Amino acid sequence: MGLTTQNISVQKVSKSRISEVDFNNLTFGQEFSDHMLVCDYKNGKWELPKIVPFQNISLSPASKIFHYGQSVFEGMKAYKDKNDKILLFRPLENHKRINISSERLAIPAFPENYFMEGLEALLKLDKDWIPTADGSSLYIRPFVFATGNGFHASPSDEYKFIIATSPSGAYFAGEVRVLIEEKYSRSANGGVGFAKAGGNYAGQFYPTQLAKEKGYQQVIWTDDNTHEYIEEAGAMNIFIRIGDTLITGPTSDRILDGITRKSLIEIAKDQGINVEVRKIKVGELIEASKNGSLKELFGAGTAAVISPISGFGYRGQDFDLPKLTDSFAARLKKQITDIQYNRIEDKYGWRHTVKE
Repeated sequence: MGLTTQNISVQKVSKSRISEVDFNNLTFGQEFSDHMLVCDYKNGKWELPKIVPFQNISLSPASKIFHYGQSVFEGMKAYKDKNDKILLFRPLENHKRINISSERLAIPAFPENYFMEGLEALLKLDKDWIPTADGSSLYIRPFVFATGNGFHASPSDEYKFIIATSPSGAYFAGEVRVLIEEKYSRSANGGVGFAKAGGNYAGQFYPTQLAKEKGYQQVIWTDDNTHEYIEEAGAMNIFIRIGDTLITGPTSDRILDGITRKSLIEIAKDQGINVEVRKIKVGELIEASKNGSLKELFGAGTAAVISPISGFGYRGQDFDLPKLTDSFAARLKKQITDIQYNRIEDKYGWRHTVKE
């Protein structure tokens, strides 16, 4: 598999759409770059990837993706520093995780060199689509889905792997209030909660919709068995600050191994913050709120990096978080984004420069 960016087949657009895009008013995930990477799995192997104009996909109504949901995805970002270098953040972790997700859904693993060489070729071709305004980036969506035909309940024999990109502005969620969920679950032991499978997110929409009807923006998920333990916040990992200790739940069958999550844990420890990776009960959260020791709640993920939570609801009662001038969330977000945009030294080796 001696693939290089030089021998990837490239079909360029006849005319770029970039002039039609208002880069000063980018909505997350709504504009799409000129090209995408496509790779097909047929006859027991992945064919060579190619880059083509961003376009619609034609599939048979019998394609197994529609019937059995074999599909996983990733979320990444590309950045530009002040010297116009194209940068990625821990991309090999995304490659590793999409294959972990794929294995759980019986999808064949995608080769690392296809992923990295294909991604770099795509980014170099569409480099002008990477925004440069503060906080903006090129959102990258690798995904793979079943394209083989048949109504029989079995894994597909054909798949399509795509990387599409979307210029996006700074992600501001505003004041986020969340509802602690006690009826519905996002995942269960032995299930697919740890995988970035499309169906995981589809299953979240209805409970989240119910929470929005009650005036909240998101849901805090609890364990499927007792609903006593806090697990995730919406589609993000969750961090809880009690006193000066930062707490987050351990990864498991039910909880995604977030790349932002594990980066924040390492940065926090290096900043001298006491970090505990352990289970935390809803009761402990309520008690900390009542006695004043609950200082912060925030979600962590690729899109927003960190999304502070201003308050939460539980069993008909609302609890507010204090407004802090020097929050852990703000400190950690600055540190991780400074690494991503090449504003400070990267002592962790997380920043990946795309070869010119």
